[in-house]
Amino acid sequence: MSEHRTDTERKSGGHHSVVVKSLLAVVGMLAFVFVGLVPMYNLICEWTGVTGRTTGASEVQNFVVAEDRPIKVQFLATNNADMPWEFRPMVKQVTAKPGELVQVNFYARNKTRRDMTAQAIPSLSPFESTPYFHKTECFCFNQQPLAAGEDVEMGLVFQIDPDLPDWVRTISLSYTLYDITEQQEVASAKP
Repeated sequence: MSEHRTDTERKSGGHHSVVVKSLLAVVGMLAFVFVGLVPMYNLICEWTGVTGRTTGASEVQNFVVAEDRPIKVQFLATNNADMPWEFRPMVKQVTAKPGELVQVNFYARNKTRRDMTAQAIPSLSPFESTPYFHKTECFCFNQQPLAAGEDVEMGLVFQIDPDLPDWVRTISLSYTLYDITEQQEVASAKP
């Protein structure tokens, strides 16, 4: 009798196999999304230059200031979903002439009752302006630790290269603020 399985036993064994295969497929998809997709996205962005991510610190250039070419630079600030700080530009926009050094500030306040560390990630639009937008100083170059209730003004100094394409008349610089407190604590705990 043990050699002969009933239809019900065969069906339940088949269902078990389908459930296991489905769960493995879901785990594989999640692994791809969380492990493989980010490096692939970064690689595509690096190849195409499409994201508008800005580079690190630039040296101050001795450009001739283009007095007759005003460029409107807009500043945007957002928090990642898990970031409870207040974060905003001190001015929403400035008019910059290509070649001149421009300084603006952003404001951040840790509204929580615990010490936290943040990191700002910049993005520039239109992305074609990215190679012409040079940050000589930026709070985004460093992590920003703030004690509970503490606030700070954070500086940004930039220059626009006079070789910026003529069709670009407005540049939007956006920062997203991320909570990196746990990552910072883990990194500082390592020997």
